[in-house]
Amino acid sequence: MTAIRTDLQNAADTTGTADTTKAMGKAKATAMSDSTDKAARKFRLVQVGCGNMARRWVKYATGRPDIELAALVDIQLPAAEALAREFGLDCPCYTDLGTAIRETGADLVFDVTIPQVHKTVVTTAVELGCDVIGEKPMAVTMADAYEIEDIVRRHGRRYAVMQNRRFARQIREARGLIAQGTIGKPAHATANFFLGPHFGGFRETMDHPLLLDMAIHTFDQARYLLQADPVSVYCHEFNPSHSWYAGNASAACIFEMSDGSVFTYNGSWCAEGEPTSWQGDWRVVGSEGTLIWDGTNDSYCSVAEGELGPGARMHAFRRIEPSSPWTGHEGHEGCFDEMLAALAEGRPAETDCSDNLKSMAMVFAAIESARSGEKVRIGPGQAYDRG
Repeated sequence: MTAIRTDLQNAADTTGTADTTKAMGKAKATAMSDSTDKAARKFRLVQVGCGNMARRWVKYATGRPDIELAALVDIQLPAAEALAREFGLDCPCYTDLGTAIRETGADLVFDVTIPQVHKTVVTTAVELGCDVIGEKPMAVTMADAYEIEDIVRRHGRRYAVMQNRRFARQIREARGLIAQGTIGKPAHATANFFLGPHFGGFRETMDHPLLLDMAIHTFDQARYLLQADPVSVYCHEFNPSHSWYAGNASAACIFEMSDGSVFTYNGSWCAEGEPTSWQGDWRVVGSEGTLIWDGTNDSYCSVAEGELGPGARMHAFRRIEPSSPWTGHEGHEGCFDEMLAALAEGRPAETDCSDNLKSMAMVFAAIESARSGEKVRIGPGQAYDRG
């Protein structure tokens, strides 16, 4: 059996196995509308990466009175200058992150660059005294991810990773139902993900397009819903004959989790007809009932009630709707709110890099299992010998 290490020396900074209901409340309390009242800290920001994705990040930053956008950085200076003009910014533009940080006195970096340079960006930023909020994935290999986490920790900084899909209102409310014990102890979670996007470009030529580019969202959602971490995985990855992808676009995974539950993932990016939501189609079975979330509509629970009647083989069931509505921002904005609140409060963010390592490990362990045809262990003390 192959093994993959996910041990973290700064265990106090991990957040994946603790119930995040309290963190949900903090994120709601520190949404953009009232964040300045609660946060004494003012952020001096440099954003690096000024392509299409960068617009959303700049829009968010310019909407917060506790952020001063001090500089834009891109290896293509015209891209940074165009973004500044688009948002009416008079901040300087640079091609070098280190120079931008030194000349502006920034203490926060937004990293919206391509994954291949995340390690360089984060290393430069923390070595110059900045915290970092960055786009996923935190690295392109597990070895780099571990190294980044170590560098951040040694410099006493924070690095949080964008995982916007765990900030949909419905999944926050679904987690609330589970946290309240509505379905009892979770035993089996399943996510089905079947879509047929014709992206063109790099995704259709890359290896492992589904697992490497998309599945981390679903794997991270599973960890959030169950409040548990991966222990092992068996994965079969394949590419149907009708697929328009060069790499394997379909996969089936079985994860054993730290709470004793099992999470199964069935996915395809070449599934034409009746697509699931991009959030996936979820079922979480517990000791007393089942949570259902189709990724689009509100989640609910179907819970057994009463005793079995004479001759009956199955319980009657009652439907339970969420009782604690999520009132925070959703998606990217919700994740931004939480990450900035964590910095202001001096705590690890829900998506702190130390926690995000575990979601990344699920991806790379699944790929290793598919390659080897074996179950791969994931957990404290396991060796990881791939670059």
